[in-house]
Amino acid sequence: MQFGDFSELAKFYVDRPGYSTDVLNCIQAYIMQQCGKNELVIADVGAGTGKLTENLVNLQCPVHGFAVEPNDAMREEGVKLFGNSTKIIWKEGSAESTGLEDSSVDWVLMGSSFHWTDAPKAMKEFYRILKPGGFFTAIWNPRNIESSQLHMEIEQIVYDEIKTTKRVSSGNKLTSEEMAEKMMGTGLFEKMLFIEGNHEETMTIDRYMNIWKSVNDIQVQAGEEGFRRILSKIENKLDGYKEIQVPYRSRSWTVRSKK
Repeated sequence: MQFGDFSELAKFYVDRPGYSTDVLNCIQAYIMQQCGKNELVIADVGAGTGKLTENLVNLQCPVHGFAVEPNDAMREEGVKLFGNSTKIIWKEGSAESTGLEDSSVDWVLMGSSFHWTDAPKAMKEFYRILKPGGFFTAIWNPRNIESSQLHMEIEQIVYDEIKTTKRVSSGNKLTSEEMAEKMMGTGLFEKMLFIEGNHEETMTIDRYMNIWKSVNDIQVQAGEEGFRRILSKIENKLDGYKEIQVPYRSRSWTVRSKK
């Protein structure tokens, strides 16, 4: 397995948690107030299996638009999830080349995937597809590990196995200074807004373990045998649990196009 290769992980991605609806509703309310619109055309880019897309179509105010995903296996899972929905059109494409028309979208988002992009190229592409004054949001949904002793102990299992663990990006340690450089460095965007919010999900142990199986960067660094050891130790830690409360913190940065 290579960094960024999700073909074998798609079947586990469907068990990942959604994002904080409070955070997304706040961003949407801000955008709609700024735009003066009653409905937004969205593009969820790097949509994966549609976890963020699913959150977006259930927001307080109506949206419709596109889910753009380069990986065939991930996109196929997303299409299954949405079935015959008329709100979202699934398309093959990437952040650097979405395949969408010029000035066709009010709000572009990337959920836990902006760190995989060539940021300057992606921002130029988003500028192209956004309508005048449109918005781009980069959002991550890391576990709020520090709020739970159990989850701190589970995290330590990973670091005990991989002494030099380097996360590609969980979004947990990103700063607004870093994000400003990436999102506004091209000079095409302005007015960065940062919003974060905590939320929890109750899940079965099987689902929780599937989420671990979907984590690309840990698998690459641990190797096949090392990753099996990590999974086995986590399962042993959770022996006797039927369900588990998993704390998350959605962290988002939103900028506005100067177009």
